[in-house]
Amino acid sequence: MSERDLLMIPGPINFDPGVLRAMSAPTASHVSPEFIALFGETLDWMKQVFFAPSGTPFVIAGSGTLAMDIAASNLTEPGDKAIVISTGYFGDRMVNILERYGAEVTPLRAPVGDVIALNQIDAELARVKPKLLLMTHVDTSTGVAVDVRAIAALGRKHNALVIVDGVCSVGGMELQQEAWGIDVAFTASQKAIGVPPGLALVVASPRAIESFKKRESPVGSYYADWASWLPVMEAYSARKPAYFGTPAVNLVYALHESLRQILSEGMNQRVARHKKMSDAFKAGIAAIGLRQVAARPEVAATTMTAPYFPDGVDAKVIGKIRERGIVVAGGLHPAIREKYFRVGHMGAISPADISATLSAIEGALLASGYKFDVGAGGAAAERVMG
Repeated sequence: MSERDLLMIPGPINFDPGVLRAMSAPTASHVSPEFIALFGETLDWMKQVFFAPSGTPFVIAGSGTLAMDIAASNLTEPGDKAIVISTGYFGDRMVNILERYGAEVTPLRAPVGDVIALNQIDAELARVKPKLLLMTHVDTSTGVAVDVRAIAALGRKHNALVIVDGVCSVGGMELQQEAWGIDVAFTASQKAIGVPPGLALVVASPRAIESFKKRESPVGSYYADWASWLPVMEAYSARKPAYFGTPAVNLVYALHESLRQILSEGMNQRVARHKKMSDAFKAGIAAIGLRQVAARPEVAATTMTAPYFPDGVDAKVIGKIRERGIVVAGGLHPAIREKYFRVGHMGAISPADISATLSAIEGALLASGYKFDVGAGGAAAERVMG
């Protein structure tokens, strides 16, 4: 990838220059007074971004998969029952992780591009009576978004701990952890939070921490164990030094700056901006005749879009888009891997980025022999963006 390419995959994303400058600062000791103060403020700001004033935030070096592992390992004991609502590849990954820790998992798998009906979820909760209810807010393999607020309410109705994979949503779509009754929400730094890859970000509710403290068996993961990390996070929050594993100091610098920018923009304004950019891109895709994997507008994410290739076009078009300076992602869902591609539009995304991406897609499709109204995509997006 050249310096001039625009990265439009669903993570990692293009990062704000101020975030990259923060990351490049000289590395301090992880127990220096300056770093302790900065990390403590970062943890405070995480609670604001997650809308979890009573939550306990964890910032741990690792990927989004580590964040999934943290949630599963700390709240699962052998024999615990769990329901996983799966809308794609990452819902199925959560099933695998839970089973690794001995959970009895009931997967509710949606048809590709769709969601599970709320009445079906309600019925399964009543039948299974699980300890855990897990969902992926936006499955990056399909671009499908679930109704977290409604599903979380069902989980609380049946006294299940509610866990939300917000890897492709937190910082770009509405998710109010405490008000919606979510016990654990997590994300990864490289998505809408806008920080280079390397941080697993988790916020746990008091109910989740209480459940963890009552467990009867050791946590199956040494690195993810809250018994080791909870004292560290509590110490930094109190502006005191602590140690279990060395934090990713420079990534924490970047996270601090990104969270500052996010809160300066305002969460409501940020969510609305992502929605507008998404609406513009999706209008452009529709105008040139491309369908989305998401079956209906109401189940489509606003942080990414997954368009199907048109008839007569295959995955080679991704390379043609790249030749035009835009990097998009190939398919990921096993059932449709060769039939679609994925575009991320989150974080420091601009109208110019949307226009450039649509222009590259149009050019690549034209070069692939696809017939359409050239320029229609960009024009449709411009009408939405104003």
